[in-house]
Amino acid sequence: MISKIHGSLVDRQEHSLVIKTGGLSYEILVPYSVLQRIGEHLDGEGNISLITYHYLQVGPSSAIPVLVGFFNEIERDFFLKFIKVSGIGPRAAVRALNKPISEISQAIDKGDAGYLRGLPGIGAQKAKEIIAKLQGKVGKYGLIRDQQGESAAAPPAGNEDWQDEAMAVLQQLQYSKQEAKDMIRRALVRSPHLSCAEELINEIYKQRIHAP
Repeated sequence: MISKIHGSLVDRQEHSLVIKTGGLSYEILVPYSVLQRIGEHLDGEGNISLITYHYLQVGPSSAIPVLVGFFNEIERDFFLKFIKVSGIGPRAAVRALNKPISEISQAIDKGDAGYLRGLPGIGAQKAKEIIAKLQGKVGKYGLIRDQQGESAAAPPAGNEDWQDEAMAVLQQLQYSKQEAKDMIRRALVRSPHLSCAEELINEIYKQRIHAP
């Protein structure tokens, strides 16, 4: 299982990149929402790092390994939820996610079928299925900053304090440490009964979408 790849960017297509590493060149499928931010993540030598989803595309007489690339685990996590919708496979999801993940997740949360129908390959019935499957489950992805931010922090391992866990998630979503602290503080003032990271992140999301 390939979970991460780092190497030199040697080619760029409409929905894919070719990355050379260790003498091998890998074709990585990437959604347009990721592709348009490639320049922000290249280092001075033209190298790039991607978190990957690795699967086998099985045909009648073959099984082809396929990699899909993202900049962080949060984006990959949203992708994995998106392909749980019946009839949306990995390749269809790569084509469909041509707008910022934050916008798509907010549309799902609001039940905005019109917005979802505007995604490539998503018709009226599929938009309804996406909402039915994912509404109320993707709120935190509406907090993603779809532009360059501070380096993402890895989620804490083990049973860390739940506020620290929420802090790590917000930093993965590209908020600075100080911004994350302020967001957590405001959420706890408004809802002191919160008791886990998931509840805290959802409360922060609600506060942001209802802010004047």
